[in-house]
Amino acid sequence: MVSTNILLLAHRGACGYRPEHTSAAYELAVEMGADYIEPDLVMTADGVLVDRHEPDISETTDVADHPEFAGRRRTKGVDGTAVTGWFVDDFTLAELRTLRARERLGSLRPGSARFDGRYPVMTFEEVLRQRSDLARESGRPIGIIPEIKHSTYLRELGFDPEGEVTRLLQEHDLNARSAPAWVQSFEPTALESLRTAGYRGRSLLLTEAGGAPFDLREQGTTYADLLTPQALQKVARWADAISPEKTQVIPWTVDDRLGEPTRVVADAHAAGLEVFPWTFRAENAFLPLDYRTGDDPAAHGRLVDEVMVHLTAGIDGIFCDQPDVCAQARSRYVTQD
Repeated sequence: MVSTNILLLAHRGACGYRPEHTSAAYELAVEMGADYIEPDLVMTADGVLVDRHEPDISETTDVADHPEFAGRRRTKGVDGTAVTGWFVDDFTLAELRTLRARERLGSLRPGSARFDGRYPVMTFEEVLRQRSDLARESGRPIGIIPEIKHSTYLRELGFDPEGEVTRLLQEHDLNARSAPAWVQSFEPTALESLRTAGYRGRSLLLTEAGGAPFDLREQGTTYADLLTPQALQKVARWADAISPEKTQVIPWTVDDRLGEPTRVVADAHAAGLEVFPWTFRAENAFLPLDYRTGDDPAAHGRLVDEVMVHLTAGIDGIFCDQPDVCAQARSRYVTQD
């Protein structure tokens, strides 16, 4: 039976068309049919949750153009990797307010790059308010699905991201299983910490096709280990869904073509978990070879068809950079004979 309850999750907003994590990206995503908007969360020096993809803001803001912050550029260890740049946790919120968002993938998304410099860095609370406004203006439920980024890194700096996320969701009447809200993390202990912090809503474990969650590094646990049938039964004790990298649902072949589905969806469903793979992007650079159109990496290929194949594999939601394209795929899927 074809599911008609497939969630369209706007990955960082409609970030295929506007700089990610901006008010414009979220507004456009809802106009294009998204059910949920996704902010990524890191923390400022004064403990405020803000909406950036990573602690390093070198590629997503104009910080490099601010000579007053030149001395803030430094190298830090983030999840075991040396990263050089400017870090949110070295700035107060007031200082971040002087920066403007930039398109991270300018060579692939020149249309989005035209909006560089127009939008400030948002706080999580501002995104929560915008979600409420968008729901009211659109006349339909609009959810929010924040991702806590690098929880171990933030905790080592003395922050409590899970507690702060829970506090703000509570203040905005979103701390309940019935609320249109989920919380995501690549770190299992972060999701477990949410429960300790008093979070009562739904949560989602993110996984990658390679590597391991940083918080479980000393145990030697990989993401692949977390997706075995036995492990998924345990994940279901503290999470409601998984969000695997899309190649964990349908791997690519050695020649970069779309292969055959794995058992991840079936095993997750057997454990009572929903499945929302990431990330579907329209540009040829992100598509399997047999779904590309022409040789231009920035040109849009056959994303509708790629999404359709994954929907047929039984997934429950789609993280997408171009919500209009994924909405088209979802509509075609649910109306097919």
